Amino acid sequence: MGSGTGSVRILIADDQADVRSAFRMILDAQPDMTVVAEAADGAAAVAEARRLRPDVVLADIRMPKLDGLEVTRQLSGQCKVIVVTTFDLDEYVHTALRHGAAGFLLKRSGPVLLIEAIRAAVAGDALISPQVTVRLLRHMALPGTEPKAGSGAGAGAGAAAAGSLTAAPTEELTAREREIAEQVADGATNAEIGAGLFISPGTVKNHLASIQRKLGARNRVGIAAWVWEQAAGNR
Repeated sequence: MGSGTGSVRILIADDQADVRSAFRMILDAQPDMTVVAEAADGAAAVAEARRLRPDVVLADIRMPKLDGLEVTRQLSGQCKVIVVTTFDLDEYVHTALRHGAAGFLLKRSGPVLLIEAIRAAVAGDALISPQVTVRLLRHMALPGTEPKAGSGAGAGAGAAAAGSLTAAPTEELTAREREIAEQVADGATNAEIGAGLFISPGTVKNHLASIQRKLGARNRVGIAAWVWEQAAGNR
Protein backbone atom coordinates (compact mmCIF):
# COMPACT_ATOMS: atom_id res chain seq x y z
CA MET A 1 0.00 0.00 0.00
CA GLY A 2 2.84 2.28 -0.91
CA SER A 3 0.61 5.03 -2.27
CA GLY A 4 -1.70 4.90 0.73
CA THR A 5 -4.75 4.61 -1.54
CA GLY A 6 -5.17 0.89 -2.33
CA SER A 7 -5.74 -2.22 -0.26
CA VAL A 8 -3.03 -3.59 1.99
CA ARG A 9 -1.54 -6.52 0.04
CA ILE A 10 -0.88 -9.55 2.24
CA LEU A 11 0.96 -12.85 1.80
CA ILE A 12 0.09 -15.67 4.20
CA ALA A 13 2.85 -18.21 4.95
CA ASP A 14 1.82 -21.25 6.99
CA ASP A 15 2.25 -24.95 6.40
CA GLN A 16 -1.31 -25.69 7.54
CA ALA A 17 -3.91 -25.20 4.79
CA ASP A 18 -6.75 -24.68 7.26
CA VAL A 19 -4.86 -21.83 8.97
CA ARG A 20 -4.15 -20.14 5.64
CA SER A 21 -7.81 -20.51 4.68
CA ALA A 22 -9.03 -19.05 7.99
CA PHE A 23 -6.67 -16.08 7.77
CA ARG A 24 -7.66 -15.44 4.15
CA MET A 25 -11.34 -15.45 5.06
CA ILE A 26 -10.78 -12.95 7.88
CA LEU A 27 -8.53 -10.61 5.90
CA ASP A 28 -10.37 -10.66 2.57
CA ALA A 29 -13.48 -9.58 4.48
CA GLN A 30 -11.74 -6.32 5.39
CA PRO A 31 -12.43 -3.46 2.95
CA ASP A 32 -8.80 -2.31 3.03
CA MET A 33 -7.02 -5.68 2.79
CA THR A 34 -6.36 -8.21 0.04
CA VAL A 35 -4.58 -11.56 0.30
CA VAL A 36 -2.42 -11.75 -2.81
CA ALA A 37 -0.75 -15.13 -2.20
CA GLU A 38 -0.29 -18.08 0.12
CA ALA A 39 2.81 -20.16 0.79
CA ALA A 40 3.08 -23.54 2.51
CA ASP A 41 6.80 -23.30 3.32
CA GLY A 42 9.36 -20.65 4.12
CA ALA A 43 11.30 -20.84 0.87
CA ALA A 44 8.13 -20.33 -1.16
CA ALA A 45 7.17 -17.43 1.12
CA VAL A 46 10.45 -15.62 0.44
CA ALA A 47 10.24 -16.27 -3.30
CA GLU A 48 6.62 -15.12 -3.54
CA ALA A 49 7.27 -12.06 -1.40
CA ARG A 50 10.16 -10.99 -3.64
CA ARG A 51 8.07 -11.61 -6.75
CA LEU A 52 4.83 -9.96 -5.61
CA ARG A 53 6.22 -7.37 -3.14
CA PRO A 54 3.28 -7.47 -0.69
CA ASP A 55 2.94 -4.86 2.02
CA VAL A 56 2.74 -7.45 4.79
CA VAL A 57 3.79 -11.08 5.18
CA LEU A 58 2.20 -13.19 7.92
CA ALA A 59 4.78 -15.85 8.74
CA ASP A 60 4.30 -18.93 10.89
CA ILE A 61 7.47 -19.98 12.70
CA ARG A 62 7.55 -23.73 12.20
CA MET A 63 7.48 -24.26 8.44
CA PRO A 64 9.40 -26.61 6.12
CA LYS A 65 12.54 -25.48 4.24
CA LEU A 66 12.86 -22.11 6.01
CA ASP A 67 11.30 -21.27 9.37
CA GLY A 68 9.45 -18.02 9.92
CA LEU A 69 12.38 -16.45 11.76
CA GLU A 70 14.65 -16.93 8.77
CA VAL A 71 11.87 -15.67 6.48
CA THR A 72 11.72 -12.55 8.65
CA ARG A 73 15.48 -12.06 8.38
CA GLN A 74 15.58 -12.53 4.62
CA LEU A 75 12.67 -10.16 3.98
CA SER A 76 13.80 -7.45 6.42
CA GLY A 77 13.69 -4.09 4.68
CA GLN A 78 11.66 -5.46 1.77
CA CYS A 79 8.25 -5.74 3.44
CA LYS A 80 6.67 -5.86 6.89
CA VAL A 81 6.76 -9.33 8.42
CA ILE A 82 4.43 -10.23 11.27
CA VAL A 83 5.25 -13.51 12.99
CA VAL A 84 2.07 -15.43 13.83
CA THR A 85 2.60 -18.64 15.75
CA THR A 86 1.22 -21.19 18.17
CA PHE A 87 4.56 -21.47 19.95
CA ASP A 88 4.92 -18.94 22.74
CA LEU A 89 8.67 -19.31 23.38
CA ASP A 90 10.85 -16.42 24.49
CA GLU A 91 13.67 -17.39 22.13
CA TYR A 92 11.30 -17.05 19.17
CA VAL A 93 10.12 -13.60 20.29
CA HIS A 94 13.68 -12.37 20.83
CA THR A 95 14.94 -13.69 17.50
CA ALA A 96 11.95 -12.23 15.64
CA LEU A 97 12.75 -8.82 17.18
CA ARG A 98 16.41 -9.12 16.23
CA HIS A 99 15.45 -9.90 12.66
CA GLY A 100 13.17 -6.87 12.36
CA ALA A 101 9.71 -8.35 12.78
CA ALA A 102 6.92 -5.77 12.59
CA GLY A 103 4.82 -7.71 15.08
CA PHE A 104 4.57 -10.99 16.99
CA LEU A 105 1.17 -12.61 17.49
CA LEU A 106 -0.05 -15.83 18.99
CA LYS A 107 -2.60 -17.58 16.82
CA ARG A 108 -4.98 -17.74 19.76
CA SER A 109 -5.01 -13.92 19.93
CA GLY A 110 -8.00 -13.85 17.57
CA PRO A 111 -9.01 -12.03 14.38
CA VAL A 112 -9.34 -8.53 15.86
CA LEU A 113 -5.73 -8.45 17.01
CA LEU A 114 -4.57 -9.92 13.70
CA ILE A 115 -6.27 -7.12 11.77
CA GLU A 116 -4.95 -4.49 14.18
CA ALA A 117 -1.42 -5.87 13.83
CA ILE A 118 -1.52 -5.57 10.05
CA ARG A 119 -2.82 -2.00 10.18
CA ALA A 120 -0.20 -1.12 12.80
CA ALA A 121 2.60 -2.55 10.67
CA VAL A 122 1.52 -0.59 7.61
CA ALA A 123 1.34 2.59 9.71
CA GLY A 124 4.89 2.04 10.93
CA ASP A 125 3.79 0.85 14.37
CA ALA A 126 4.11 -2.67 15.71
CA LEU A 127 1.92 -4.92 17.81
CA ILE A 128 2.94 -7.79 20.07
CA SER A 129 0.38 -10.12 21.64
CA PRO A 130 -0.42 -8.82 25.13
CA GLN A 131 0.30 -12.26 26.62
CA VAL A 132 3.83 -12.12 25.18
CA THR A 133 4.47 -8.54 26.27
CA VAL A 134 3.43 -9.16 29.86
CA ARG A 135 5.60 -12.25 30.13
CA LEU A 136 8.60 -10.53 28.56
CA LEU A 137 8.36 -7.67 31.01
CA ARG A 138 8.04 -10.12 33.91
CA HIS A 139 11.12 -12.06 32.76
CA MET A 140 13.10 -8.86 32.20
CA ALA A 141 12.40 -7.93 35.83
CA LEU A 142 14.11 -11.11 37.06
CA PRO A 143 17.94 -10.94 37.07
CA GLY A 144 19.59 -13.81 35.23
CA THR A 145 16.41 -14.88 33.46
CA GLU A 146 17.17 -16.52 30.13
CA PRO A 147 14.75 -17.16 27.26
CA LYS A 148 13.07 -20.55 27.50
CA ALA A 149 14.75 -23.20 25.40
CA GLY A 150 12.74 -24.70 22.59
CA SER A 151 13.04 -27.68 20.33
CA GLY A 152 11.99 -28.71 16.88
CA ALA A 153 11.92 -26.64 13.70
CA GLY A 154 13.16 -23.12 14.19
CA ALA A 155 14.91 -23.75 17.50
CA GLY A 156 18.36 -23.44 15.92
CA ALA A 157 17.52 -20.11 14.37
CA GLY A 158 16.28 -18.84 17.71
CA ALA A 159 19.24 -19.98 19.76
CA ALA A 160 21.14 -16.72 19.35
CA ALA A 161 18.31 -14.82 21.01
CA ALA A 162 19.84 -15.21 24.46
CA GLY A 163 22.33 -12.50 23.59
CA SER A 164 21.76 -8.76 23.50
CA LEU A 165 18.80 -7.64 21.42
CA THR A 166 20.51 -4.43 20.36
CA ALA A 167 23.98 -2.95 20.59
CA ALA A 168 24.81 -0.04 22.88
CA PRO A 169 23.56 3.29 21.49
CA THR A 170 25.96 5.02 19.13
CA GLU A 171 24.86 8.25 20.81
CA GLU A 172 23.07 8.87 24.10
CA LEU A 173 19.31 9.28 23.91
CA THR A 174 17.92 12.60 25.09
CA ALA A 175 15.51 12.66 28.02
CA ARG A 176 12.58 13.13 25.63
CA GLU A 177 13.78 10.26 23.43
CA ARG A 178 14.01 7.97 26.46
CA GLU A 179 10.50 8.99 27.46
CA ILE A 180 9.18 8.15 24.00
CA ALA A 181 11.11 4.88 23.86
CA GLU A 182 9.56 3.80 27.16
CA GLN A 183 6.08 4.54 25.85
CA VAL A 184 6.83 2.53 22.71
CA ALA A 185 7.79 -0.38 24.99
CA ASP A 186 4.42 0.03 26.72
CA GLY A 187 2.72 -0.45 23.35
CA ALA A 188 1.63 3.14 22.72
CA THR A 189 1.04 4.30 19.15
CA ASN A 190 2.48 7.52 17.73
CA ALA A 191 -0.86 9.26 18.21
CA GLU A 192 -1.12 8.12 21.84
CA ILE A 193 2.45 9.20 22.58
CA GLY A 194 1.84 12.59 20.97
CA ALA A 195 -1.36 13.16 22.92
CA GLY A 196 0.29 12.24 26.20
CA LEU A 197 3.32 14.47 25.63
CA PHE A 198 1.42 17.30 23.90
CA ILE A 199 3.39 16.99 20.68
CA SER A 200 2.27 16.14 17.16
CA PRO A 201 2.45 12.59 15.77
CA GLY A 202 4.88 13.97 13.19
CA THR A 203 7.22 15.11 15.95
CA VAL A 204 6.93 11.69 17.57
CA LYS A 205 7.86 10.10 14.25
CA ASN A 206 10.94 12.32 13.99
CA HIS A 207 12.01 11.37 17.51
CA LEU A 208 11.51 7.68 16.68
CA ALA A 209 13.71 8.00 13.60
CA SER A 210 16.44 9.51 15.79
CA ILE A 211 16.03 6.78 18.41
CA GLN A 212 16.23 4.02 15.79
CA ARG A 213 19.39 5.56 14.34
CA LYS A 214 21.07 5.82 17.74
CA LEU A 215 20.10 2.30 18.82
CA GLY A 216 20.58 0.65 15.44
CA ALA A 217 17.00 -0.62 15.78
CA ARG A 218 15.17 -1.66 12.62
CA ASN A 219 11.76 -0.60 13.88
CA ARG A 220 9.78 0.28 17.00
CA VAL A 221 9.78 -3.34 18.12
CA GLY A 222 13.57 -3.11 18.30
CA ILE A 223 13.21 0.06 20.39
CA ALA A 224 10.90 -1.80 22.79
CA ALA A 225 13.38 -4.66 23.01
CA TRP A 226 16.14 -2.22 23.97
CA VAL A 227 13.98 -0.68 26.70
CA TRP A 228 13.15 -4.11 28.13
CA GLU A 229 16.83 -5.06 28.10
CA GLN A 230 17.77 -1.82 29.87
CA ALA A 231 15.11 -2.49 32.51
CA ALA A 232 16.62 -5.93 33.11
CA GLY A 233 20.12 -4.50 33.46
CA ASN A 234 19.00 -1.93 36.03
CA ARG A 235 17.36 -4.47 38.35
